[in-house]
Amino acid sequence: MNGVNVLVLTGYGLNCDHETAYAFELAGAHASRVHINSLVDGTAKLEDFQIMVFIGGFSWGDDHGAGVIQAVHMKTHIGDEMLEFVESGNLVLGICNGFQTLVNLGLLPGLDRHYQKRSAALTFNDCGNFRNQWVKLKVNPESPCIFTRGIEEAEFPVRHGEGKFYAESVTLDRLLKNNQIVIQYALPNGSPAGGRFPYNPNGSIHDIAGICDASGRVFGLMPHPEAYNHWTNHPDWTRRKEIAKRQGSPLDPGATVGIRMFKNAVDFIRQR
Repeated sequence: MNGVNVLVLTGYGLNCDHETAYAFELAGAHASRVHINSLVDGTAKLEDFQIMVFIGGFSWGDDHGAGVIQAVHMKTHIGDEMLEFVESGNLVLGICNGFQTLVNLGLLPGLDRHYQKRSAALTFNDCGNFRNQWVKLKVNPESPCIFTRGIEEAEFPVRHGEGKFYAESVTLDRLLKNNQIVIQYALPNGSPAGGRFPYNPNGSIHDIAGICDASGRVFGLMPHPEAYNHWTNHPDWTRRKEIAKRQGSPLDPGATVGIRMFKNAVDFIRQR
């Protein structure tokens, strides 16, 4: 297989679809923005894609909780198709509201390959308000996550009001043991944030910013990798530009860590 087809979900209250599709195109895939209703009514078929992306935003206005209605709607109408999509070895990515939806569906954390049981939650930020900021992230090198292969750290923006990851201790212990905790909020030096605000912007237990299933093929994270698709997206880019200029280094450092994350997914599908 050479062509990699990515389905970028769109729908009620969702956003970032253009940025996400653009980022995957930069990573070498063909990305299609598909409305949720097109999957429900059969106009679009999951079987035509190898990567499915649940994007950010505020699906259904986050009524009844972030990602709840989207999860119920999709599980009711295409639940079996989504399970078959995962079991067929394809990739699923959930960003921000998409991560919340995957948790509500049970696709994450997917313990014991049970993709219909909800065993974690993403709830209101401890700070009590919506956070829009860039965060430092520490990547777990032992994680099976396909998307983060070869990546040690990253910086992405967060934009959420319900990003605190929570689960019972028995679930957290299993996530730790299985290395399913993929990325954690970190201090500027790269060490875990230890719950310190604003480095951990929401109070997530164990500084959890993203998790995967045991196979590493289903990945959800609160930060937005698609928002870092060019080096000038970074809020510190002008300073970095001046440093590079003074050191005689290239001004364009190449693919951002966000694009590298998407490229990992594209390369996995292409090479399988």
